[in-house]
Amino acid sequence: MLCDGQTAPEFELPDQNGDPVSLSDFRGQRVVLYFYPRANTDGCTTEACGFRDNWAAFEDRDVAVIGISDDSVEDLKEFEQDHDLPVTLLSDERGEVATLYDSYGEKQMFGNTFDGVFRNTYVIDETGEIERSYEGVDPDGHADEILDDLE
Repeated sequence: MLCDGQTAPEFELPDQNGDPVSLSDFRGQRVVLYFYPRANTDGCTTEACGFRDNWAAFEDRDVAVIGISDDSVEDLKEFEQDHDLPVTLLSDERGEVATLYDSYGEKQMFGNTFDGVFRNTYVIDETGEIERSYEGVDPDGHADEILDDLE
C-alpha cells in the first residue's frame, strides 16, 4: 500500500462513458479512490451501492468518489445503469493504474491463479496527497467507514 503523506500517482483513464478522466481533474477537492475487482458481482455491487446510498453526504463534504476496476468501458456503463450509480467509474483494463496504487496482482480463487484488482481504497486530499489508505476492505459498510473517518 502507498503511505499516507505520499503524492498520489497521476493517471488518466476512460470513464463509463468513454471520456478521459485524470486525477488532476479533481485538484482542490478531496477524492475517495476505490479499487474493486469486478463490476456487477455481489461484493462490488454492495460497495458501489454503499457510495450511492451515501452520495449526499459525500457531496455535502465536496468529496469526489472514483471507482477503478479492470472492467471494460461497456461493462462499467452497464454497472452504472443497473444500479443507478452516481460515482465516476474508470476502466483500467491492463491494471496499470491499479499497479501504481499497489492494488493489482496475483490472486487465487476456486483453485485458479490469475492477475486482478485488490479491494483497496485511498482518500486523497485537495493537494493530491494520500490522506488515508484502506487495504483489503470489507465492501459492506465501507462508505460509512470513510465518512466517519472524514470527520
